[in-house]
Amino acid sequence: MEDWELDFEWLHVQHRVQESMHRETLPDLNTVLFLIGIQELGRWKKGFSKEEKQDLMHVAVCCLLSYDGFFEFVGRDEDGWPHYRQMLEMPRQSTAEQERMLKVNAVRYFKEMD
Repeated sequence: MEDWELDFEWLHVQHRVQESMHRETLPDLNTVLFLIGIQELGRWKKGFSKEEKQDLMHVAVCCLLSYDGFFEFVGRDEDGWPHYRQMLEMPRQSTAEQERMLKVNAVRYFKEMD
């Protein structure tokens, strides 16, 4: 995906999330990851603990990286939390490259939801 195309598609995702959350500002990548994690968990509660928020973001990252074969969904635990197994070693990447990969896959995730 060309950079300009990613910028356009990512902005579309941000606006979609902004509208659904009734917020005045565009969400950042961490907010989008948090919401993908909640979507993958399949349930919402008023107050997630700090550890649960980190776990939700981890679930989202694993889910998104499963598109590239780095992780594989293996099932849910007794509390309903999704679990993934690492299938491939992640290549060394800069923070910007990591963010780009997550944004590309977040765009794909939201397109698949349509």
